[in-house]
Amino acid sequence: MEELEQGLLMQPWAWLQLAENSLLAKAYITKQGYALLISDLQQVWHEQVDANVVSQRAKELNKRLTAPPAAFLGHLDGLLRPLLMDTPGPGKATFSCDHVAEALILRVRSELSGLPFYWNFHCVLATPSLVSQHLIRPLMGMSLALQCQARELATLLRMKDLEIQDYQESGAVLSRDRLKTEPFEENSFLEQFMVEKLPEACSIGDGRPFVMNLQSLYVAVTRQEIQVRQEHQSAGE
Repeated sequence: MEELEQGLLMQPWAWLQLAENSLLAKAYITKQGYALLISDLQQVWHEQVDANVVSQRAKELNKRLTAPPAAFLGHLDGLLRPLLMDTPGPGKATFSCDHVAEALILRVRSELSGLPFYWNFHCVLATPSLVSQHLIRPLMGMSLALQCQARELATLLRMKDLEIQDYQESGAVLSRDRLKTEPFEENSFLEQFMVEKLPEACSIGDGRPFVMNLQSLYVAVTRQEIQVRQEHQSAGE
């Protein structure tokens, strides 16, 4: 897997609000190029370019600026990173996006060396394999990990119930009645969860809950998948 592809896969998703557009985005930038993935939960767009494309596009959009591609890439990284991390960035930069046919163009306006700097990310519809790599497979892995976690928590609760029962049989009593709990029944808990909690728990909305609460698990799952893939490649060599 190329550096840009692997680097992008290991990046967490960020939530963006650009005018009326709510978007999920992730990016990875090096001195050799960048990769960008954007989704509005209906479609997914992608752009990956090398330093040669960056140099050519920079000349077309910024005729008064002359710099090596690495300088433009470093500047783009400095602009995108605060946007994706939702932190204040250096200087003034504005972002907007337009839909052109099936493409999405993310436009950037800022300053570089005291001169206006413009950049357009030209994102085309992502391939099914890319969507699978960045969304379907990680989300399936996350679901399995959360299911395993829930099973272990259920086992821990049953062990705690046995511990409490042992205390009670030894004559121990609660000092405060409000702390008393019923023995954990997994099937009853799951049935109640499906009825009372599921509608709120699986409310996707504009994608922000997924970004705010699950990115550490997403990154852990993608890193694990990359590690397994590398081990398989090493075994096959």
